[in-house]
Amino acid sequence: MNGPNSVSLTRFLIEEQRAKGKIGADLRLLIEVVARACKTISIAVGKGALGGVLGEAGTGNVQGEAQKKLDVLSNDILLEANEWGGHLAGLASEEMDHPHAIPHHFPKGGYLLVFDPLDGSSNIDVNVSIGTIFSVLRCPEGMTGTEDEAFQQPGTTQVAAGYCVYGPSTTLVLTLGDGTHAFTLDREVGSFLLTGRNLQIPPDTKEFAINMSNTRFWEAPVKRYIDELVAGKDGPRGKDFNMRWVGSMVADVHRIVTRGGVFMYPLDSKTAAQGGRLRLLYEANPMAFIVEQAGGAATTGRQRIVEVKPSKLHQRVPVILGSRNEVERVTGYHGEG
Repeated sequence: MNGPNSVSLTRFLIEEQRAKGKIGADLRLLIEVVARACKTISIAVGKGALGGVLGEAGTGNVQGEAQKKLDVLSNDILLEANEWGGHLAGLASEEMDHPHAIPHHFPKGGYLLVFDPLDGSSNIDVNVSIGTIFSVLRCPEGMTGTEDEAFQQPGTTQVAAGYCVYGPSTTLVLTLGDGTHAFTLDREVGSFLLTGRNLQIPPDTKEFAINMSNTRFWEAPVKRYIDELVAGKDGPRGKDFNMRWVGSMVADVHRIVTRGGVFMYPLDSKTAAQGGRLRLLYEANPMAFIVEQAGGAATTGRQRIVEVKPSKLHQRVPVILGSRNEVERVTGYHGEG
């Protein structure tokens, strides 16, 4: 049960605004709107087949990937929730070719919202955890928020980032650049309540997450690193490792934020032509910001993810993130080659 001292997301944000001066009213309200949209998505996800939201939508996104009905629904929920609040200059979604303009009859603000409305689409129909990822940027001076270039900012410019995982419970993990914090949705009350303040990822781990079916496509540094982990006690690491792979970045990263681990979607010969597998703006940057604020590390294998300067709206990058000592080890192997 939640007692009288339970801290709601709204109270947490107001205290951040009032006591620390970390955020202004517009950013606070923007995050609250995103959180409300995530609650709506959570309800749709929870109904599953009863809500008629499972299966293919019959459409494709900008990457040519088949969209699920929940992909389209979640994208619409986030657009409709955020376009009227007056906090945003524009929005960009993984599911859309170009930024979404704020309708002319609504006021505009100074922020940009970037999001992956429903990460882990392959898990939707089999009732495995999926989630929403978002990032907040400031709209550059002289831009309207409708240009692709307005969103092409390195991750170091993010003012907030978060993800919501729709699992046995619905959990929102958020950073405002001052630590990483977790909120759990109390379904009876309808509020996100603070359940983890200043989360810390252990620097060492015995768990790794990677798609082992891609082994034959990996670069030498990644193969060397994974071979060490698989060798366990008999190998150079002298300890056994466990592999975990959900196939939903939100679920895999949430496990790491909760108890440590290393998540890898490295560059390989299958994804080299497009620069990597995961989207820089919609997935890699927000997750890197969250992980770094929790004491972890996030690199492409060759550089810190948040320092990559985007050259296009849907740019892809390799991702290695999680427990700092493991990320630094595999990144170091890339440097030796």
